[in-house]
Amino acid sequence: MLKPAYIKFALMLCALFLGHQGVFAQTTTVKGVVTDEKTGETLPYVSIVIPGTTMGTTTDVDGKYAMTLTPPNLTIKFTYIGYQSVVKKVTEGISQVINLKLQVDASLLKEITVKGRAKYRNRDNPAVQLIRQVIENRDKNQMANNDYVEYEQYEKISFALSNLSESFKDKRIFKNYQFLFRNQDSASIGGKNILPAYMQEKLSQIYFRKSPYKKKQWVKANRRAEFDSRFVDNDGLSAYFNRIYEDINIYNNDISVATNLLLSPIANTAPTFYKFFIRDTVKTQEPWLVELGFVPRNKTDMLFEGKLFITLDGNYAVQNAFLTVNKDINLNFMRDLEARLEFEKSPDGRYHQSKSSLSMEFALGDKGAGLFGQRVVNFKNYEVNHARPDSVYDGPAEQLVYNPIERKGEEFWSQVRHVPLERAEQDIYRNVDTLQTIPSFRRTMDITSLFLAGYKSFGIVEVGPVNTFYSFNPIEGFRLRFGGRTTTELSKRVFFESYAAYGFKDEKWKYFLSGTYSLNNKSVYSFPLHYIRASAQRDTKIPGQDLQFVQEDNFLLSFKRGENNRWLYNDIYKLEYVREFPSHFSYRLGFTEWTQKPAGILTYEKVSSAGDNQILKQLRNTEVNMELRYAPGEQFYQGKLYRTPIINKFPIFTLRYNAGLKGVFAGENNYHNFTANITKRVYLSQLGFMDLTGEGGYIVGKNIPFPLLTVHRANQTYAYQLNSYNLMNFLEFVSDRYASLDVQYYMNGFLLNKIPLIKKLKLREVFSFKAVVGGLRDENNPAKGASVYKFPVDEEGRAISYTLEKQPYMEGSIGVANIFKILRVDLVKRFNYLDHPNVSEWGVRARFRLDF
Repeated sequence: MLKPAYIKFALMLCALFLGHQGVFAQTTTVKGVVTDEKTGETLPYVSIVIPGTTMGTTTDVDGKYAMTLTPPNLTIKFTYIGYQSVVKKVTEGISQVINLKLQVDASLLKEITVKGRAKYRNRDNPAVQLIRQVIENRDKNQMANNDYVEYEQYEKISFALSNLSESFKDKRIFKNYQFLFRNQDSASIGGKNILPAYMQEKLSQIYFRKSPYKKKQWVKANRRAEFDSRFVDNDGLSAYFNRIYEDINIYNNDISVATNLLLSPIANTAPTFYKFFIRDTVKTQEPWLVELGFVPRNKTDMLFEGKLFITLDGNYAVQNAFLTVNKDINLNFMRDLEARLEFEKSPDGRYHQSKSSLSMEFALGDKGAGLFGQRVVNFKNYEVNHARPDSVYDGPAEQLVYNPIERKGEEFWSQVRHVPLERAEQDIYRNVDTLQTIPSFRRTMDITSLFLAGYKSFGIVEVGPVNTFYSFNPIEGFRLRFGGRTTTELSKRVFFESYAAYGFKDEKWKYFLSGTYSLNNKSVYSFPLHYIRASAQRDTKIPGQDLQFVQEDNFLLSFKRGENNRWLYNDIYKLEYVREFPSHFSYRLGFTEWTQKPAGILTYEKVSSAGDNQILKQLRNTEVNMELRYAPGEQFYQGKLYRTPIINKFPIFTLRYNAGLKGVFAGENNYHNFTANITKRVYLSQLGFMDLTGEGGYIVGKNIPFPLLTVHRANQTYAYQLNSYNLMNFLEFVSDRYASLDVQYYMNGFLLNKIPLIKKLKLREVFSFKAVVGGLRDENNPAKGASVYKFPVDEEGRAISYTLEKQPYMEGSIGVANIFKILRVDLVKRFNYLDHPNVSEWGVRARFRLDF
């Protein structure tokens, strides 16, 4: 609390200051809404000025305004292109509301090359007519209108902790880190105090060919702030940042921002979703420009707001663009966004992009610290329709023309940068290197790595993952596990991984041990992989379960519904060779010797040739394995457990082949198992996107026991699993041939955004449909007399495993995502096979999903 003496002193200062300003005159506050006289539509960005001064304001996107006046300035003027200007006298000394209705000025509209009335509706709206001209001429203004284009591109991307308070900056933990902080204009995105944390620069030569289409980026130099590879995958971090801050092409129908697609204001359907307003004409340059403002019809939709400057030279090209988003948009963690695009007229008479910048600040709330990132791209030295040899365009989309080991310093970059670094960016490289020498920072990174990746580093070894240390299941009861692996501090070529686990109910030890030799002197967790691995494992498993991106003994998967007492004890010995290529084509060759023993109430029972039932203690199998995978344009973040995909528009193709070898290492069966899979994300503009997965499999061979057939992946947990059938029971369906389809449709709130009150919650709709059709040939079907294992039955002797001969298995769901920004909840319905024992027609499943 201030002392009285300080209060008096402050009041004296205020009185002196106000007296100097003539404060004995009263201030006057005025506010209101500006609308179209005929339609009643609110008018955004109306200019409101005090005549004879430079002071004023503009209406917001809803046509609202507020301002304060002091005598003698008690007159305000409203101006809006296409409308008659209005001057209003303000009553002195009282707060007042002035709602204004502007009339169309037909004579002023003649200055624009389009004609029509100016009331807001698409029909006869000069702004909409103008944007339709831009859309009509869009193709000829794109780079793809030329047969060949090449240019030099410089890009930089930087990140900083933003909106840091003085008290945060002065905390004891930052006592030795004050050199890291930077001050900037408090009105800028990010606030006054920022803490620069990441920087990357790239210089490239771009070659575009129209037919056959190819856009090739030859990277001439690349530089970034590197973090300790024990904690951070620097390549993955770079890929993730570039996915969030993708190139902005205003001429595309959709523009990617933070992994979401926002409809461009000059998309074919833009007049359906946007409102357009002619704000001004710019006659100070040739050609004349029209300033065209735009706002979304629904503020929560995935749309921009901002302004375009359109040329009136017959090209109807975009010369400049400013894009931002409404504060109510259904984007998670987005506190602020600004994008600016600049174009220059080339000698060919067309406008080519000269610069783009995208700035975004992410935060958990409207106030407090956040993360500010900015990507700036500059283009110069355009050459149009200059053909190059095919060798220039061949190969992957991005290729290096420099030695990555050769690090180019500041002297080089100061000469080749298109634009100088900002003051806050100049010391990032040095500061990041300095940070990593400070013990307290390294401890913070260590704790963060443990929390996010599940491993605790101890130098040459790291222990984890911690979410598997404790779990439980009906076979093992309470299960403890402890494991770890070596790091590159021990060796860059040799890696070891191991764990031991013990079940207190079955009183059995389980273990895993693997040794890997890297053939490219890189970590076996960095792209591109090239290694040989040998492993031995003894552990439990649910038949048919092959979960991706999660450990099967994860604690959260311990909670399951229904009966869950049919398990396997596995002894698996494996040798595999893995090779990846920069094109994201990879192959995997393997040899597996596998012994499985039934556990719980699962039994392996076979009808002998004499007609007697024979109980088998184990099944031994030997396989050779091959996998081919092609993922053009794939992006991912390499974690310590597995790769986290950064999903984009490119498909992923996978082909697997497993062959059983009878008589080799006591293998009991001959067969050939083929599986093909394709996944693809399809973007639907304002209607969201779909993730599609199609898969098919065929097993060649006869008298194959059911554990070696396709046991369709079921889910008896309460979590919604993307790659499983969420209302199917374990071991319920078995096939030797099948085809499946999985559709996940995310509407991104397109429907819920239109419902009053609910739209404030920023919920998102999600729909799914899964189906699998298959069958089992007579020679592999125990019900048709095949000499194979009998299908399992329950305690009452009822069958629990079936074929898909009658009809496809189908299930679907309707869900609400983005609950508290992290939770998805689905109501799942099973459409058929409802007469099977212990199945549910309906179920509720939840899934944690963190997304923008």
